[in-house]
Amino acid sequence: MKWSDITAIAEALFDKHPEVDPAAVRFVDLHNWVLELDGFDDDRTRGGEKVLEAIQAAWIDEAR
Repeated sequence: MKWSDITAIAEALFDKHPEVDPAAVRFVDLHNWVLELDGFDDDRTRGGEKVLEAIQAAWIDEAR
């Protein structure tokens, strides 16, 4: 998985953290959780605010 795999990341986060309200997750925590996902293999520095916002929005949609 790469940072550009927004939907796959959101689905993986939903599966790994089903009890979490994605709208309440801080970007620092979100960044770290993405890095910890099984199969994530990308440059840790490329996960900027715009990418994290997209991941968070996709996760919110997944949680609905």
